[in-house]
Amino acid sequence: MAHHHGMRKKSRDKMSKTVRARGISPVVRAIQEFEKGAMVHVIIDPSIHKGMPHPRFHGKTGEVVGKRGRAFVLKVTDGDATKTLIALPEHLTAQK
Repeated sequence: MAHHHGMRKKSRDKMSKTVRARGISPVVRAIQEFEKGAMVHVIIDPSIHKGMPHPRFHGKTGEVVGKRGRAFVLKVTDGDATKTLIALPEHLTAQK
């Protein structure tokens, strides 16, 4: 068999919800807004595939630098590098 290197490779546990959290996410998650400069956590919602960032950024914290349509542009550090990430609000939570 050929090796498959898809985006959801080796993410069975990371991309699964707990039993009580399964199903459709609340609408409030989709309509939340973040100010420019706000710090947000990237918590991927596996039930929404559109606008999902790469699984390596799950659990990371980034700064909102802009907006593209409904999606937010984030600046996230990955090791020594600073990377630009585009994600829908369903996959973001505000840092407290």
